Amino acid sequence: MSNYHLAEINIAKMKGVDINDPIMKEFVDNLDAINTLAEESEGFVWRLKDETDNATSLNPYNDEQIIINVSVWENIETLEHYMYKTFHSEFLKRRKEWFQKFGKAHTAMWWIPKGHIPTLEEAVKKLDYLQQNGPSDLVFDLRNKFPVPVEA
Repeated sequence: MSNYHLAEINIAKMKGVDINDPIMKEFVDNLDAINTLAEESEGFVWRLKDETDNATSLNPYNDEQIIINVSVWENIETLEHYMYKTFHSEFLKRRKEWFQKFGKAHTAMWWIPKGHIPTLEEAVKKLDYLQQNGPSDLVFDLRNKFPVPVEA
């Protein structure tokens, strides 16, 4: 059993001018259900929330079109199961309806000691690092996964 959990950040640039744009309505209408599904999924540990119980008001990039998600999972397998084997996958398939092509890394993952909760600033730094330096054992993406650190 590992002493680590998997932290992840993902961001997306909306087609709408902000989260209240009519083009985002169906996405927003389903956000609570998607987040509840995550929280009830095997392997889920934690997710970043604002006062609306989502993270849609958080704006670390100072861009109203960018939305952010940060969460912690027991491991890569449970995160991938949630992403690709649940109702969430239907929204991944439809993401082009709501989000623009990003052009650079928009998802970053890294291993954290169990019990650690990443801050928004920490998560943004990890994504920035991945965008500038590419995947490594410090931060990686879904295509270039790195194993849990070996215990000394």
